Amino acid sequence: MNYFDLKNGVLHAEDVALPDIAAAVGTPVYIYSRATLERHAQVFRAGLSALDNPHLAFAVKSNPNLAVLKVLARQGYGADVVSGGEMDRALAAGMAPEHIVFSGVGKTAEEIVRALNAGIGQFNIESEEEGRELATLANALNYQANAVLRINPDVDAGTHGKISTGKADNKFGVGIHRAPEIYGRLNALPGLNMRGVAVHIGSQLTSLEPLETAFTKVGILIAELRDHGHKITHVDLGGGLGVRYRDGDNPPEPAEYGAMVARVTKDWGVRLMFEPGRVIAGNAGVLLTRVIRVKPGSGNAPFAIVDAAMNDLARPALYDAWHDFDAVEPNGRKMTTNIVGPVCETGDTFAMGREIDVVEANDLGVFRTAGAYGATMASTYNSRGLVPEVLVDGDKFAVVAERISPETILAAEHVPDWLK
Repeated sequence: MNYFDLKNGVLHAEDVALPDIAAAVGTPVYIYSRATLERHAQVFRAGLSALDNPHLAFAVKSNPNLAVLKVLARQGYGADVVSGGEMDRALAAGMAPEHIVFSGVGKTAEEIVRALNAGIGQFNIESEEEGRELATLANALNYQANAVLRINPDVDAGTHGKISTGKADNKFGVGIHRAPEIYGRLNALPGLNMRGVAVHIGSQLTSLEPLETAFTKVGILIAELRDHGHKITHVDLGGGLGVRYRDGDNPPEPAEYGAMVARVTKDWGVRLMFEPGRVIAGNAGVLLTRVIRVKPGSGNAPFAIVDAAMNDLARPALYDAWHDFDAVEPNGRKMTTNIVGPVCETGDTFAMGREIDVVEANDLGVFRTAGAYGATMASTYNSRGLVPEVLVDGDKFAVVAERISPETILAAEHVPDWLK
């Protein structure tokens, strides 16, 4: 459920009419619903109610907006971060350092030291080499770094290849067959408090089967590690639950997921950790855009050219991802069209041969399910500005990320004296 609904024939975010936001902020613009964020955060937590004190860390990469993080911090969520910048955002949003998990394959020494000094709760180690560097840096600072070893279980998540992370040829984690020996060597190092393992096999998963397969493998590994005398107190099961992008999508509900986790992990005797992202933020946001013009096509479908582009919402160009498109003031009529942006790339295409509400020049429309991996992946390609972000709360709204104009971006560049 989300809070983007038609009221008196006009699409609203909660109690705010989207044309009012367009008039005040311009387009394109991302719009988030506080009520939807809070509801999804609560539903995910409720889905895990059979578990004992699960640790919930929002995947900041999915939506790092400071206001969004503040909303989730107030819901008791920590953060899963993959860079020093994301850590800074989580801390600025009021998330307690001890509730921050630092993941990612490319942590630099500088980032590790900053995270140690910030007192973050856990490092998810992606390789033996990283673990040794973390141990050296922590020991030099007289710290004991809480850490788990990320396992690659060689499980196909059944999702898009570019967001699959748990197969043997993916860059993440260590092969599960090598985990016991690596864990043993890391556990012997001063500066590390090895306390468990982590697994995350991909994003936008629409079936529980690959997750259960991966978790079952982790359970076997836990038993093996304990047989070797290691104390295992924490297991990070990652995130990855999919959301509905289009009719026919039927991702698992958090309650179904929670029931599966409770069944598979009932004998583990650990604190379970989770990294939800898209499942909380995805349907909590839309990208509001304006139709520039409708251009006849060479076939039967015309081109609806909108002012949003692949630099604002990259997922369709990157993954052939689907986003529902709705007119803000639909009149009940339908048309078949190709929805494209103004960027000078054929890849700047949101949909081909899509049946949508009839739109004309200057009409407003929204790309749905844009609250995750939307604004955070935006760029300035074609010297376009960076898209702004708005948070709605009941009958009020606020700009929570300013539009960064091409002029501002240009002003940050400099011509050396020898070219003047």
